[in-house]
Amino acid sequence: MKRLKRKKPHGAVAVNGNGSVTRVLDCGRKQKLAVIHQALISDPVDIETLRRAAASKGGLLTDELRRKVWPKLLNINVYDLPHKPGQDVRENHKDYNQVVLDVRRSMKRFPKGMPATERAVLQEQLIDIILEIMKRNPQLHYYQGYHDVAVTLLLVVGERMTIAMLDTLSNYHLRDFMDPTMDSTKHILNYLMPILEQVDGELHDFMIRAEVGTIFALSWLITWYGHVLSDFKYTLRLYDFFLASHPLMPIYLAATIVLHRTKEVKQTECDMAMVHHLLSRIPQDLPYELLISQSQELFDQYPPSLLAKRAALQSHRSLSISTFQAFQLSTLHQRPDSVLQRLKAEGSTTSRHASRHSGLEAALPRERSQLWGKGNRIVKMAVWGLSATLGAAVFAVAQTAMEWGPELLLQLF
Repeated sequence: MKRLKRKKPHGAVAVNGNGSVTRVLDCGRKQKLAVIHQALISDPVDIETLRRAAASKGGLLTDELRRKVWPKLLNINVYDLPHKPGQDVRENHKDYNQVVLDVRRSMKRFPKGMPATERAVLQEQLIDIILEIMKRNPQLHYYQGYHDVAVTLLLVVGERMTIAMLDTLSNYHLRDFMDPTMDSTKHILNYLMPILEQVDGELHDFMIRAEVGTIFALSWLITWYGHVLSDFKYTLRLYDFFLASHPLMPIYLAATIVLHRTKEVKQTECDMAMVHHLLSRIPQDLPYELLISQSQELFDQYPPSLLAKRAALQSHRSLSISTFQAFQLSTLHQRPDSVLQRLKAEGSTTSRHASRHSGLEAALPRERSQLWGKGNRIVKMAVWGLSATLGAAVFAVAQTAMEWGPELLLQLF
């Protein structure tokens, strides 16, 4: 069995923009709160520091911080959230019956002691949220377990923010689980055994002989462990970790859990049913901080690019993996909430006192403004869309391009 490198005492591992990790010192609670606050008010927002904070010991500490940091990790503008679903979201929806059935069975996911009336309201919101995401993204397919992710978000950030976060997660981190077949999900599960083989060949061979496969980890993966953990605080800690990490991090955690239970596994009869029964039940007293740190270390030592060289992992293209780097880069240019709030207020004022020229036209030189007003509609839409996404930097590029010539700007698209 290969030994993972020993961590320095009082140290933690943090996630870089490419999904790899670096060492950072753990800091006290007050210091960590100050570091997170400073990262949030920096302009642009210091996403790398927020990722490190979410991945390091203790995660994001409080739900109040999660409501501020989670949206930033997913590049969501808290002042431009989607509206609540309308009453028509349930009409003629192909997934309605299954979603309702799953949500009705999700009572254990709500805090103990929550009044039945409050839980009922949240369950109705949960149904509408899921159906709204499916309606917005017809290319996605609902799967049983999706509601476990949705309810975790709902209990922390509320209905509108859950829609925004779940929409982004569904198109990136969870995308492989939302295909019409299980092929992409099986592909992600197929990373588990190669990780085990790299670390403990004897354990890997034992599981191969037992023919246990990887299906025992399916519910862990597709619910981000929300379905299998009874203590909500551990679920939240893992969500901090996963939101700041590569989409494959849940499967690295699965490997870490199996490795943590090596002795139990090897003492079990080498039989598929026996081993599956053991592994499919996660102990509720696992040392999650240690496992998180070890998962990051595994990712660093055996990154997906290394594992993917195996023949079994070469034949399938993962959308979650292939789009991750671009998604991470897109989060690096966000403005702090105070600026977003001011811009929203200024935008409202401008719209109330708008002249016949838009603010975008007025910002251009006079002769170019005239050209803009008469020019191709595609140019406007492109710059508006990019400006909303990347802010002032793209606007400056667009203005410069217009000074060179509108035909140049059109070539960019």
